Order: sequence, then structure tokens, then C-alpha cells
Amino acid sequence: MITVDNYLDSHYIHRSNWLRAAVLGANDGIISISSLAIGVATASHTRDPILLATIAGLVAGALSMAAGEYVSVSSQTDVEQADIEREKRELEEMPMEEMKILAAIYEKRGLKPETAMQVAKELTEADALAAHVRDELGIHEMNQAKPIQAAVASGAAFTAGGLLPLLVAVFAPVEHMEYFLYGVTILSLIILGVVSAKSGGSRIGKAIIRIVIWGTLAMAISALTGYLFGVNV
Repeated sequence: MITVDNYLDSHYIHRSNWLRAAVLGANDGIISISSLAIGVATASHTRDPILLATIAGLVAGALSMAAGEYVSVSSQTDVEQADIEREKRELEEMPMEEMKILAAIYEKRGLKPETAMQVAKELTEADALAAHVRDELGIHEMNQAKPIQAAVASGAAFTAGGLLPLLVAVFAPVEHMEYFLYGVTILSLIILGVVSAKSGGSRIGKAIIRIVIWGTLAMAISALTGYLFGVNV
């Protein structure tokens, strides 16, 4: 038996919040920590500076990513809540005008004027605030901001992504370490592209190309910086 919940679960839009945060965190973790390690590796002949920079970058990056995601999404939540409170006041002060606004929205979506008004009346009687929050403000449970969820997903994904170049810095030979970092990072980005595309129902090839091109560019610039400003530590 197909229910509304089962039907919604078959779509990908309900994953957009945590998927965006997770992909952003993992991508940033892979690229930023790899780029940092490559930049130091090209200027160093010993492992200790590479490990120190990589571990410090991983810890600081994960905390920064989680905190930044929490603050930004919390700001979005504050805006949404302010709009909801305003909508409550307007429904109390001018309910008829608000019903007409709702009917106008449905009319613009293709309903006949009389049908739009009837739908507006029935939804207002059922739950006026929910109808206006969903159809006038465009706030839905699937896309409503969730700061804690976004912060945890982003911070954890950054850590998972950053651990890959850290393992290379620990086990790969110091000589030509940047080339090991290049290879592992490109492979990691390809895997991330496949996972994100599968999770979001998008085209795998497009996701891989997009993520690999920008990742490669970031690492190339970091390596160039290491060569130009290398201090041979």
C-alpha cells in the first residue's frame, strides 16, 4: 500500500539539507587538508612539519566547519521564525485579507478563482498558519533549516574527508609525498562524487567532473605556493 510518507521518501528533496552539508564538509575536508599537506610537503624534507600542519588543519577545519554551518543555518532559522511570528499576527488582525492572499496564490498556480477560494477556505479552517507557512512563505518541513543536523553532518563529513590525506601523510614516503596525496585525493573526490550523485539522484559523470576539476585546481595552486615559498624545513 502506497502512503503519503512512502511516496515522499521515494524522492530525493527531503535529503537536501543534510546531503548538502555532508557533501560540502567532505569535499572541504579532502581538498583543504590535501592542499595543506601538499603545500607543506613540497617545502619540507621531513615528515613532522607535514603531520603537524595536517593534524592542526584537520582539527581546526572540522570545528570551524561545524561552527560555521551552525551559525549560518541558525541565522536562516531566525529569519524563518520571524516570518512565522509575523504571519501569526497577520492572521489574527486581518484573517479575511490573508485568506484572499492564499486564494490568489492558488489562482496563480492554475486554479480557477472560485476553486482557489474554496481551497483557501478549507485549508484555513483546517490549519490557517500551516497553510500560509507552506504556501505563502515557502517553508516546508523538508527544507526547514536544522542547525544541529547541519553542523553535525558538516563537521563529521569534514573529519572523514580529512582523515584520508592524513593517513597518506602518516604512511607515505616523504620523498614525492605530494604525488601520493594527488592520487589519493583524486580517487577520494571521485568516490565522493559518485556517493553524492547516488544519494541525490543526479548524474554521476557531472558530479565527478565538477568535484574533481575544482579539487585539482586547489591542490595545484597549493603545490605552486609550496614551491614558491618553500623554506626547506
